[in-house]
Amino acid sequence: MISDITLGQYIPGNSVIHRLDPRTKIILTISLVVILFIVNNIVGYLLTGVFIALLISSSKIPIKFILKSIKPIYIFIIFTAVLNLFMTSGTYVFKYGWLHITYEGIYATIIMALRLIYLVAGTSLMTYTTSPIVLTDGIEGLLKPLQKLKFPAHELAMMMTIALRFIPTIVEETDKIMKAQSARGADFDTGGLIKKAKSMVPLLIPLFISSFRRADELALAMECRGYHGGEGRTKLRQLKITPLDVKAFLVFGICSAICIIVGNLDFIKFFR
Repeated sequence: MISDITLGQYIPGNSVIHRLDPRTKIILTISLVVILFIVNNIVGYLLTGVFIALLISSSKIPIKFILKSIKPIYIFIIFTAVLNLFMTSGTYVFKYGWLHITYEGIYATIIMALRLIYLVAGTSLMTYTTSPIVLTDGIEGLLKPLQKLKFPAHELAMMMTIALRFIPTIVEETDKIMKAQSARGADFDTGGLIKKAKSMVPLLIPLFISSFRRADELALAMECRGYHGGEGRTKLRQLKITPLDVKAFLVFGICSAICIIVGNLDFIKFFR
């Protein structure tokens, strides 16, 4: 399970998605999240799924990485699906005592599952195709207008990117500690919930110590190199909106409009 966490990983490439300006990718990713909460029917979600599949194909990211990013949340998806399936009122499909399944519950379950899967797949695509340094520049560029209000845009972007960058490192460190503890006889898989929680203590303590040590080393390294925030800093790469970004906005806007319009049609009334 630990090795399946892919948040923060970057896969180098030269695809259309890789070449987009990081600000463009951030804006489009946020827009995609908004669209997922606007679409309200199965047809709209199927159409959105086709759109996301085309984005993944354009990025040339292997599908196994996308599936790997979805795998860690399957328990949450199942839990949410069960809640929607048995807790939604409506026309009964099955009823036994207090336990019941409705058509509305089945519908809500499918919608929620697709929404979560698309949400993870779409947002993972941004980190897969954008390096942490470029992502920092993109976040800082979007927050730059707030600097006039004394908002620490550079510092916030740096903290977010450092956190994102060290997720794979912490995951790798956790896996190493788990293997070392297992070799010493620790058992992380058997037993009830309380026993599993207690078995995590020998894992969490060295992980916290290692994380604090790494944070201290990073702070010392930045201080030795004269880092003092964004004031007076120059950039090696200057962000620039290209014709490719304009085309991406246009294509995304058209596809989004189609998904939203179709996703809010009442097909039951339409076919009556």
